[in-house]
Amino acid sequence: MSYILIILAVLVLLNTYPLLVSQSLVFRTKETAMKSSVKMVESALSGLPELTEENVGQALASVEETGVSRLLVTDTSGCILFDTREGGSAKGMYAMYTEIVQALDGSDAFYCRYDSHAFLSRGASPVVYRNRIIGAVYAYEYDTQQAELLQSFQTNLTRISLLIGVLVVALSALLSRAFTRKIRELLQAIRQVREGAYSHRASVRGNDEIAQLATEFNSLTDRLQTTEAARRRFVSDASHELKTPLAGIRLLTDSILQTEDMNADTTREFVEDIGREAQRLSRITEDLLRLTRLDSGIQDAAYPVSVSRVLERVVRMLGVVAREKEVTLTYETEEDAVVRATEDDIHQILYNLMENGIKYSGSMGFVHTTLKTVGDTVVISVEDNGIGIPNEDMEHIFERFYRVDKNRSRAVGGTGLGLSIVSDTVRRRGGSIRAQHRQSGSGTVFIVELPLARREEADE
Repeated sequence: MSYILIILAVLVLLNTYPLLVSQSLVFRTKETAMKSSVKMVESALSGLPELTEENVGQALASVEETGVSRLLVTDTSGCILFDTREGGSAKGMYAMYTEIVQALDGSDAFYCRYDSHAFLSRGASPVVYRNRIIGAVYAYEYDTQQAELLQSFQTNLTRISLLIGVLVVALSALLSRAFTRKIRELLQAIRQVREGAYSHRASVRGNDEIAQLATEFNSLTDRLQTTEAARRRFVSDASHELKTPLAGIRLLTDSILQTEDMNADTTREFVEDIGREAQRLSRITEDLLRLTRLDSGIQDAAYPVSVSRVLERVVRMLGVVAREKEVTLTYETEEDAVVRATEDDIHQILYNLMENGIKYSGSMGFVHTTLKTVGDTVVISVEDNGIGIPNEDMEHIFERFYRVDKNRSRAVGGTGLGLSIVSDTVRRRGGSIRAQHRQSGSGTVFIVELPLARREEADE
């Protein structure tokens, strides 16, 4: 609506300003021409000691055409001594026009008016003889030709303005219709998505801003659909994972309660199984809470952390588990490997990756962790010679609750969340993680890259 008002204002200006400028130009031209004509007559009379009908007529007989419609010469009393009008001459009559009065007072006078039919111009100037006013010269012009030209110019401007107005209205109607249709389609798509139809897309074509907005909306809807699908899958998987240990606990407790002659050893075994399922339930719950914390964006403030010190502590903690499974646990470190994170973050990353390698390495296996700096990056490499990961599963291992072998994963006590937690933690600290096959033999190599911090800032 605002742009229509602007166009209307421009059209009004187009129909007024050029006309006003043209009128002003004509007025100045008329004033110059009339003053020139009056001065020419005044010069012819300036040598006369007094003005009479005879000497004025004789003096102006030799004056060329003045170019005005009418010329009057009066004495000091305003009596007309000379009149160029043919027929109905006003000689002997008194002309007390305003311009003549001003001229007899010693001032030049000019007046011009436009009435849409003609330009009416009047001018007067005193006739002076030896510093004494002896009369006045009055000129009058009625010009219809200039008025016709100006009227024609005004008519052409009006026609052009009307044509522009019609084109603007028609174009505005078309654009408004197209704009309204696109907005309506976009609003319909928004309502559909608001109701939960995340697969719905806005079908707005073109390259204008509305089409770009629709493209961004469709991109947002794609992300919402992906997020919703992941949420539903996560809820389903979480429910299933929590349901499994709860079902086991319930089954074991029912077996104890329904068996009257169960001996102490069997009861102890059942209670131990219940404890293991409870521990598994606790691990799943802790991992879910940790993922929820990561998803919410809540994380502790980062500070320089020496990765080598955290690695040494994790190796000591997992040493007992590695010995029980007859897995060799080795590592190589660099003291300059310092990152900006928290010790809990680094501990979580190293513990999950190394524990994962121990779980899936058989007897006489190994887990080797390498820590080094490459340029501005700290590279953590965890290598094992376990069962490995099939190619088709490699791109999914960082997804939540994803397991390469579900039965084997549950047998070793996995929750399917450890690698997902590691991936989220690394990503939120500005790093990256990837998995690949060992160059020789079976097994997997996990490579984590984190930005390097200044060593002198590390906590002692």
